[in-house]
Amino acid sequence: MVGALDELLRRIVVDPRIMAGKPVIRGTRITVDTILELLASGMSPEEIAEDYGISVEDVRAALLYAARVLGREEVLVDTQ
Repeated sequence: MVGALDELLRRIVVDPRIMAGKPVIRGTRITVDTILELLASGMSPEEIAEDYGISVEDVRAALLYAARVLGREEVLVDTQ
């Protein structure tokens, strides 16, 4: 399972020359945060893949990347 997850993460690239260093889907300028916002708006992974010319696996990679980042950082939430 770990090997498969690592393989998914290879689809994400962080390069300061691309989108100011934001994580993107390899070979595109589609950022991980864009994919997360589209999912939050109600689009399915299949719709995102079709509309943006990427694969469903790319969408899954963006989710995995975000989960890994959030798992390492303290997230501040307004509790009021």
